[in-house]
Amino acid sequence: MSTWKLLPSTARFNIDNQLITIRAFDANDAQQSLHKQAVNIIASGPSVASLAFSEMLDDPTIFVNGSISLIDQYKFTEVVGYVISDARFIHHQPEILRKHYTGQPLYTTLAVLEAMAVTHPEIMRAYHDSMRVLYPVDRPWGVKSNRLLFSKLVFRKKLLNKKKPLSYFTDHPNFIINGIHKSAAIGVSLNVTYGFVEAGTVAYVATQLAFSRHASTIHLYGIDLLNSNKPRFYENEDNTAPTKLNQVISERIVPSFNLLGKAYKKHGVSVINHSPVSKFLFDGLD
Repeated sequence: MSTWKLLPSTARFNIDNQLITIRAFDANDAQQSLHKQAVNIIASGPSVASLAFSEMLDDPTIFVNGSISLIDQYKFTEVVGYVISDARFIHHQPEILRKHYTGQPLYTTLAVLEAMAVTHPEIMRAYHDSMRVLYPVDRPWGVKSNRLLFSKLVFRKKLLNKKKPLSYFTDHPNFIINGIHKSAAIGVSLNVTYGFVEAGTVAYVATQLAFSRHASTIHLYGIDLLNSNKPRFYENEDNTAPTKLNQVISERIVPSFNLLGKAYKKHGVSVINHSPVSKFLFDGLD
């Protein structure tokens, strides 16, 4: 890996004149390993409302965005991760973290962490040891929310705001890149220590994280896609956050998950889509 520039191992935040350091995710950290356990990733599609959670409560579980609100209704005994990749979620659903986040292992981008430094400084102070930075490989800063002021991060912003084409990582041993995909290059990470690849949905990030943490099987719930015009299971008609899923389903999300499913299967890890809504969309997922 000497020819590839390593991503920063820590990020520092000034929270009310207190300097807080958050470590980057490292797959070599034994505490991060899932030790070949199967893991459930619960997304936010409406089909989640009909799941029989009583049969899943003792399984290792990763939540994304608003799905963490399920811990209010059900007693999950092994929450092994919570993933937020887009700072816009912090703006649209600020109460989700206040109500439901109590120090579960949080994996998120620099942009999300800086948004939290502005909107949830008390959470940053209390639980920073449970947080890990994830870097999008082609734009390490991540997706910002234009409606938040970013002023508290002590970091090399200019360097990390530069975006590289995915084709740049074609020869990187920790990525599989399809540079001839019809609209734009797609890809998947084999180890998110070196970054994750975006595909338009946080569930894609969580799946790459689960693989990097040595899960044996990855079960996906609530990746409905075809009903993205409906409120997420934790929303209603009055507080529905905007979504761009309809714009990226066929061009990015579906081909990316197909690429991921086939790549991970070659490494002995099955990725299983349990959504009854999208089950016919994919040919690379079990």
